[in-house]
Amino acid sequence: MDQEWNRLYEEAMSVLGPRDVSDKMWVGSVASAVLSKKGNVYKGICIDTNGSIGMCAERNALSTMLTYGESEITKVVSVYKDGNVISSCGICREFMMHLGGDVENIEILLDKEGRTARLIDLMPEYPGYK
Repeated sequence: MDQEWNRLYEEAMSVLGPRDVSDKMWVGSVASAVLSKKGNVYKGICIDTNGSIGMCAERNALSTMLTYGESEITKVVSVYKDGNVISSCGICREFMMHLGGDVENIEILLDKEGRTARLIDLMPEYPGYK
């Protein structure tokens, strides 16, 4: 990974920490860091529940970014509790496609070796894009 990806990876790792909140909620087994177009890093952790109302780490980080008035990102890193890089799920990819700016070119880190993909390349049949 290059220096910027490594920085984002370390930012995500800094909030990673699986733990139980209650017998119905557990958090932190996935963490994400997003780099905004302005150069700010926003982090989030997953929120899992025994129902369907949880939230992925990416959307948590993006929600924080939106709270602080930004809506454009350039890069996304997500890590699993074992430290491996994982790709964003379909819901998170869809959510990113609704952000402002050059969304199709958001870069997503795919592994610790530094392989990346553009968001649109992970969603080639995205409705309304073409």
